Amino acid sequence: MGFIEDAKETAEAAAKRAARAVEDAVDTVKDKAAELKADAKVKQAEAERESVNRRNDAKDKLRGD
Repeated sequence: MGFIEDAKETAEAAAKRAARAVEDAVDTVKDKAAELKADAKVKQAEAERESVNRRNDAKDKLRGD
């Protein structure tokens, strides 16, 4: 019986390690997706700021300032 119990414990330990590896991989992918979304928001905000600056410059030129 000792051999079977050892094999069962080894299989359970391997399954737990595999599950942890999968969880880590999923977390890594989620983190990368969040990073990409944040980068996209930053780029969008920068583009909007530049657009507002250009609009304000155009308005100033029309006013003759």
